[in-house]
Amino acid sequence: MFDSFLGNSPKWFKTTMLAFLVLNVAFYFTLGEEITAWIFIGEFIFTLAMALKCYPLQSGGLLAIQALALKLTTPYQAMHEIEQNLEVVLLLVFMVAGIYFMKPLLMYIFSKVFTRIKSKVVLSLLFVFISAFLSAFLDALTVTAVLISVAVGFYGVYHKIHSSSADYDDSGVLDRKELSGETLEQFRSFLRSLIMHGVVGTALGGVCTQVGEPQNLLISDRMGWDFIEFFLKMAPITLPVLAAGLVTTVFLEKTKLFGYGAQLPEVARGIIQNYTDEMDQKMTARDKYNLIVQAVAAILLIIALALHIASVGLIGLGLIIVQTAFMGITDEHSLGKAFEEALPFTGLLVVFFVIVAMIHDQHLFSPIIDWALAKDPSQQPAIFYLANGILSMISDNVFVATVYINELKGVFEADGMTPEAIAAVRDQYEKLAIAVNTGTNLPSVATPNGQAAFLFLLTSALAPLINLSYMKMVKMAFPYTIVLGGIGLLGILYML
Repeated sequence: MFDSFLGNSPKWFKTTMLAFLVLNVAFYFTLGEEITAWIFIGEFIFTLAMALKCYPLQSGGLLAIQALALKLTTPYQAMHEIEQNLEVVLLLVFMVAGIYFMKPLLMYIFSKVFTRIKSKVVLSLLFVFISAFLSAFLDALTVTAVLISVAVGFYGVYHKIHSSSADYDDSGVLDRKELSGETLEQFRSFLRSLIMHGVVGTALGGVCTQVGEPQNLLISDRMGWDFIEFFLKMAPITLPVLAAGLVTTVFLEKTKLFGYGAQLPEVARGIIQNYTDEMDQKMTARDKYNLIVQAVAAILLIIALALHIASVGLIGLGLIIVQTAFMGITDEHSLGKAFEEALPFTGLLVVFFVIVAMIHDQHLFSPIIDWALAKDPSQQPAIFYLANGILSMISDNVFVATVYINELKGVFEADGMTPEAIAAVRDQYEKLAIAVNTGTNLPSVATPNGQAAFLFLLTSALAPLINLSYMKMVKMAFPYTIVLGGIGLLGILYML
């Protein structure tokens, strides 16, 4: 039974999980519900940190089931959290699958970008800027799915050459020998730094607009802001942060600090370029037709997302239908492969919502909100920004923003308040709403559990390929956390 429990995970991890499950019952009866709930949060974050040892769906899922069994939350509240985030669930199920069918087009474009642009600084800036721009109009999870597809595809090309007996650079040495050892590690480091620049870019762009992150939409709805108004309200803080983020990218690539700066090995560049050129020459009329279908689908996707003609998940389903119908992919087995990547993470996200429901039912964040609102009004925006930032690092930024903006609405638009009274406190209300939005979006890049896009990357098929662990993500995100969080705080203090 012990051998089967959590599969091939290390014995110390299995023992630790069993100890958690036993001790939690003792904590519940001796320390009370609130302290036990905080312990559950710490344990759940531990399971996320051990994602490469054991996928967190099982280890975190057992903790979530125990939280329900101990009545720290209820299935009803968990279902309510899932309903609140149904768009995110549908996005993961359908949009990621839709991107799967676009992989050949993404690989065709990005293999050229990777091999033709020789400056790593320019390439890194390109990744950050494109990710930020797309996230401002689409959403961070979709952009992250594209980044993961590109990186997995590029690694796949490397692995395919590495596993063959070819000599694409005509050096007289088999490519698999040239691409082994240090060259392979450098290639992994190169991909790791690019993908981290990219996901940070999704946070930089996502904070700027009404549609960039799920909580932005909620905040704009509570405040009655439209797309332009939201952008203008956030701009004094978000635009300097974006500029600082781009400067940080250049600094990290130049100094090679925190795991950045690795170049694409020249031998790998030459071999991959020759391989992709050969694949282009071998391309059939059917292959070219499929690329055209994918390009048209990509254009339709961008238009549909920018105009928000439907929820992102439904647009993703439409993307699957259009691509598969016109490319002739009609058998169930071929369709099933597209869903393999995202469904385990979707399951994990639902488990995460159980933990979020527990935080809600135990009112773990209420004392912090009450304390912040009791402070001097001039200090409140900075306190809200920091409180939202710290809580988003350990919880989930969408949940934290939802709790805070709803609490603020209850205070500043309380029942019985006259329109004149509401208008009198509107300015302070808006400042705190801006602090909530920027606080949940910027410092939350510190940990993978802070943002869904980061968690998606950590638990994706790409992470083990490029040796991207929880702690490595925290280390690589650290300089961005300091710069983005710091510039954001200065903006709150001096620009509001």
